[in-house]
Amino acid sequence: MSLDLDERRRGMLEEMGIRLWPGEVAASIAPVDAERAGARQGLQRPNVATGISPAMTTAAAAHHPAVARGPAAAVDAMQWDALATAVANCRACNLCEGRTQTVFGVGDTQPDWLIVGEAPGENEDLQGEPFVGQAGKLLDNMLKSIGLERGRKVYIANVLKCRPLGNRNPQPDEVAQCEPFLRRQVELLRPRIILAMGRFAAQTLLASTEPIGKLRGRPYEYLGVPVVATYHPAYLLRNLPDKAKAWSDLCLAQELMRTRPPRR
Repeated sequence: MSLDLDERRRGMLEEMGIRLWPGEVAASIAPVDAERAGARQGLQRPNVATGISPAMTTAAAAHHPAVARGPAAAVDAMQWDALATAVANCRACNLCEGRTQTVFGVGDTQPDWLIVGEAPGENEDLQGEPFVGQAGKLLDNMLKSIGLERGRKVYIANVLKCRPLGNRNPQPDEVAQCEPFLRRQVELLRPRIILAMGRFAAQTLLASTEPIGKLRGRPYEYLGVPVVATYHPAYLLRNLPDKAKAWSDLCLAQELMRTRPPRR
């Protein structure tokens, strides 16, 4: 690896808040080698109709919320504006009772990258935009580290469109009601790659019950789009050593992007 490449990647890591002593850059990037090998061997492809990974057992699939499509029949035919209106007016679960507003998503509607988070928090509920506050700042730095920025070839959404009160974890029935909205967003946006941030985002897209630590580090597909799972920025703010793992996930996503055809 050249000195120039070391210095460039050191700068990218520092944008994410990762500070390395001399000699540590190569060590932080080394995990990507195994991931690239996995990418060359081919993606783990879920069933296009259900999003279920081949590694997932039939029993697990039968009980996973992503299989329960909720209002999918109507949602599957919606265009973008109708979909946004349907989300804004949705009262399919109890989350509607405590929300200030729904959080549909934000960004470029012809994106290369789709960032999928878990659910709005308090700030997102107030502003109507995903990934704001400190977690949003870290996400912006992560995007900047690989030459991206919010709103330019990037769209950001969540699995849940309403805030769970107290920022608690999403419930299976809530995910089941919202998953068709996310699925339709993916179909309409046609991103070149999806970055699933956090356990619930990854488990929903990959129809898996595995923890995020086991799901990250290898490529998958959702509706024909490559998916890379990584840690949520809010988690990384509490667990600084895992920023290096998140960096290797971003490198894996970049590697996959290089093999994708451009948007038509």
